[in-house]
Amino acid sequence: MEFIELHLGSYIISHGFDKNNKEKMTPIVADKFGKKLIAVSRIKSLSQKYILTDYVDGRWIYWEYKEDYEDVKKLLNR
Repeated sequence: MEFIELHLGSYIISHGFDKNNKEKMTPIVADKFGKKLIAVSRIKSLSQKYILTDYVDGRWIYWEYKEDYEDVKKLLNR
């Protein structure tokens, strides 16, 4: 399994959608960024602020990351 290491901070857990198709989300605020290894196979998408990963029970997590967007793209394209 391939991993990348990033500095991750606050995150948002997506629990799915309600009956009106509105995403149910829980924001979690972190005091600082910390190092975390992420399995590349869990990554669903990357934006300039968030990396989206899957989680347990069909949930997704939007992680805020500290690194530069272009640097993360390079890590994923190795």
